[in-house]
Amino acid sequence: MSLRTIESLGTLAGTRVVVRCDLNVPLQDGVITDDGRVRASLPTLKALANAGARVLVISHLGRPDGAPDDRYSLTPVAQRLSELLGSAVPFASDTVGPDAQKVAAAVQDGQIAVLENLRFNPGETSKDEAERTAFAEKLAAFGDAFVSDGFGVVHRKQASVYELPKLLPSAAGLLITTELEVLDKLTESPERPYTVVLGGSKVSDKLGVIGHLLPRVDTLLIGGGMLFTFLAAQGHKVGSSLLEEDQIETVKGYLAEAEKLGVDIVLPTDVVVAASFSADADHVVQAADAIEDTAFGASGLGLDIGPETSARFADVIRSSKTVFWNGPMGVFELAPFAAGTKAIAQALTDVDGLSVVGGGDSAAAVRALGFDDDQFGHISTGGGASLEFLEGKRLPGLEILGWEQ
Repeated sequence: MSLRTIESLGTLAGTRVVVRCDLNVPLQDGVITDDGRVRASLPTLKALANAGARVLVISHLGRPDGAPDDRYSLTPVAQRLSELLGSAVPFASDTVGPDAQKVAAAVQDGQIAVLENLRFNPGETSKDEAERTAFAEKLAAFGDAFVSDGFGVVHRKQASVYELPKLLPSAAGLLITTELEVLDKLTESPERPYTVVLGGSKVSDKLGVIGHLLPRVDTLLIGGGMLFTFLAAQGHKVGSSLLEEDQIETVKGYLAEAEKLGVDIVLPTDVVVAASFSADADHVVQAADAIEDTAFGASGLGLDIGPETSARFADVIRSSKTVFWNGPMGVFELAPFAAGTKAIAQALTDVDGLSVVGGGDSAAAVRALGFDDDQFGHISTGGGASLEFLEGKRLPGLEILGWEQ
């Protein structure tokens, strides 16, 4: 059985369609700092509205722990959605309560409305299937059909992701189908040379991806905090840099396997070493195999890849036909340690082929550093779901829609 798409739902004019989006955007003092996920939801929402459906959007935001919390309200998201659509978007102040019932009943053909944060109800993330089902049944009462379009949550067994599509005619939205097409190319049919760039803080977060992709890639570039565990696995001292000592033996195994497979794992030759974790800390560029040989000694910590490494990584990326990047190269939020991440992002915009930014911190980084989404082949909204897909794991929110991996 293949993934069910919107076309399988038939004529939608006058039909009430509940759409599970992933509108989990970053907020600062109630203001959205990156609206990428809101914009990514627009193609599906517009397609449904243009077909005459009565669209009811549901999503989570943050981790409010099963109770209403103003810090995690979807109010700013509904406002931003209204701005992007150029029309008013009614908003319900609860999930399945009186206001949600009122808003759901009032939605007109071709109109889009939003319910409050799903995670304000404990049934959404309950470990108890009966509790999740009970909540899903209340959500299902608002619709005649269900469209799943939040790729960032398809790896979760949650009420709106797994139980709800069992209760209504259900299908995947355009965002999910696009994500799957791209991820399928990365795992099954990549054009070569194929390079994967991995960064971020912890190597333990990426072990499954490394293991699953090693036999499939030509080159693996390692940056971010995880690079220090790789350096330690080669016998180098890393000062006070982020280090997962319990993963050193695992990393040694991957280095040996890569050599056996003929895969080139490229590690930094220079890093930016700082006296402390601060934007105004003293810092120097130092050889990666001599991190402790600075004035900071063993207390120095690496916070970015160096310029030599940035240039080398960029050359590899530009000469590739397929590139997947997940995880910043350094602490890009602090200006002195953003150059490595910016160099990688710039190189990806020059790829003559498929360039994929793997969601989460990487997506936030490229936007924060001034790049536009359309400069890349694809910016994933998936985060953890994308990584689990690339690890070869089963994703319940896709399987319930007919997907077979």
